[in-house]
This record gives sequence, C-alpha cells and structure tokens, in this order.
Amino acid sequence: MRPDIHSMLVGATPAGFTEALTGQGDAVCWRVLDDPSAPGGKVIAETSRDSADYRFPLCIFDGFTASDMKASVQFKAVDGSVDQAAGLVARVRDPENYYVARANALEANVRLYKVTDGVRRQIAGRNIEVASGVWHSLSLKIEGDLLEVEFNGTPVIHANDKTISGSCRLGLWTKADSLTHFAEFDFHSLAAEDERRT
Repeated sequence: MRPDIHSMLVGATPAGFTEALTGQGDAVCWRVLDDPSAPGGKVIAETSRDSADYRFPLCIFDGFTASDMKASVQFKAVDGSVDQAAGLVARVRDPENYYVARANALEANVRLYKVTDGVRRQIAGRNIEVASGVWHSLSLKIEGDLLEVEFNGTPVIHANDKTISGSCRLGLWTKADSLTHFAEFDFHSLAAEDERRT
C-alpha cells in the first residue's frame, strides 16, 4: 500500500494522516511540499523547525493497522542544526508507545528504539554514513518479536523485542528541528502476504 503523495495538495496537511507529538515543544506542522528531485515531485515534511531536543513529531497513517508488517520510505535530510533525522514508526498504539527506526545525518548512524509511556529507549544501533542532501531508503520489518532495519537496501539492524504487540498503526517520524523530505512511503501486512501464499 502506498499513499498517493503525488496527488496531494501542496501546502496542505498530508491527506489520510494524523499529526502527533511525543515529548516537548510546540504543535507539529506536517505539510506537502514541492521537491523536483523527489519521485513524483512532491514530499511530506515536518516544517515547524522547533528546536526542543526531546521532541518527536509523528505523521501517522490512518488507513492501515497491522501487527506484523514491513514499511519503507525514501528520505532526504535537508536541514537542521539540532538534528537531521528521518524515521519510520510501527506498532503505534498512541503517540507515547511505538517502535521507531531512524537514520540521522548529523550523528552518522541508524538506530532502533522503543518508546513506552513517552520514554525513548535504544534497542540497537549501527554507525553508518547518512549523507545530507541526497536520497536514501529506510525500511522496518516487524514479525512477532523480530525487528529488522535496512538502510539503502542493506540490513543494518536485527533485534528481538516483545514490549509492544498487537495490531497498531504506522507512520513517519522526525526529531527536533529536522527538515526531512519523505517520499514513496510504502507498507504492507506480512499476515496478508502469508495468506496470499497459502
């Protein structure tokens, strides 16, 4: 499943998504922007540029829930002095409880976290160059208690965690004053995939 970012109205809140916030700072502001370098020429971005450090804006997709799933997105880190982060969230019970796979251009790493009761805890991480101003891919697969993260098509994190379970939503994530462009957000249920194979 892929939300049709290409047909969304520039300057509007992304259609079919709900804005949310974990942590501190002012209200989030997710918008559809023009970006000629992106597939289809449009992107989703969090544009408020609030510099509060413990601030994680979410853009949660409304039309999909799953427990076992795989999601992927293309992203470009455009700007940010506190952070230049891009993330995928899954098993989102609410803005205080979810998993997040994120890449950070300023820290040069990819990390996997769990957020429980609004507190972020690292599960695993990998140091790897995340260049600003160019497009990358990030994917997160969750099946049972197995979590796998790929960066630019290469597996970088393989971990197990049982904290968050059940059928929940998914979406996009950034941190602090990151200006990150997201495109080609794609996802599917692994349960549905298994059903099609039988």
